[in-house]
Amino acid sequence: MANSKSMEDKSIAVKGLTKKFGGFTAVDDISFEVKRGEIFGFLGPNGSGKSTTIRMLCGILEPTSGSASVLGYDVALQSEDIKHHIGYMSQKFSLYDDLTVEENLDFYGGVYGLKNSRLAGRKNFVLEMAGLNGREHELAANLSVGWKQRLALGCSIIHEPEMVFLDEPTAGVDPVSRRNFWDMLYHMAEAGTTLFVTTHYMDEAEHCHRLGFIYQGRIIALGTPDMLKKDMVGDIIEITIDTSQEALQAVLAAPGVDEAYFYGAAIHAKVGSAEADSWHIKGHLESLGFSGFSIQTVQPSLEDVFVGLIERRNSKGKARANKEI
Repeated sequence: MANSKSMEDKSIAVKGLTKKFGGFTAVDDISFEVKRGEIFGFLGPNGSGKSTTIRMLCGILEPTSGSASVLGYDVALQSEDIKHHIGYMSQKFSLYDDLTVEENLDFYGGVYGLKNSRLAGRKNFVLEMAGLNGREHELAANLSVGWKQRLALGCSIIHEPEMVFLDEPTAGVDPVSRRNFWDMLYHMAEAGTTLFVTTHYMDEAEHCHRLGFIYQGRIIALGTPDMLKKDMVGDIIEITIDTSQEALQAVLAAPGVDEAYFYGAAIHAKVGSAEADSWHIKGHLESLGFSGFSIQTVQPSLEDVFVGLIERRNSKGKARANKEI
């Protein structure tokens, strides 16, 4: 029987959640909420605490301190209840390669206690949703990565969970399959399923309803994609120039540049004023012998926002360390 609290508007409520492993703090006093039916993107570099947070929310790891509830269930006291009411999909897909598509669905349906007409109905739903009709008897090992991804999602939602955790679900998947996969996620969210997604693709992050950015175990930004970009201080200019370390160091040393980094086949620089600083940067680069480059003002992307957040946090850390010396 579902916890009556799960009827509330919040699917996740986290307050002061902390996880330590000996003297190492993997997750450090984080607080956030996820609304019902929301696609919540959880972003951060490798080792930032994303997976540890997910494991606590799924009831696999016990928190060191703080509190969290998922669908109204306490992660520390009701972990087994949580496991029965959520779905989980990892980048490894957790499929059995020596079983067919249908046998994988039968196995995961059985794990969640589905039987007879209920299991048959959910299998039909998954096959239809994932476009796997006609592939029921194919071995999972013989499926392409994109089809494996669809099957893995189907296995994670066969029991019709209210919430699904997806940990880097599109890693290593081609762009077309990624787009098709996200189409399925949108339909699930529209139907009321809450989705908690980690991804390192910024184009995917743009399509989440809200984002949380975790770095070194702490949440350093929380809000909608538009809000996070709007809150960014300064301007971004794009310099189309050779992407060598020499060019990057030259841009970094230019007057008015706060931060600079490779951005695809160009270099992005954060400046106080694009209009005023572009001329100084142009003159600086030409004085060093660079030519044939172009400079233009661009709208900040989420990647620009997050690079800036990390740079500022690292700068503050260095300033504190220097002060203590």
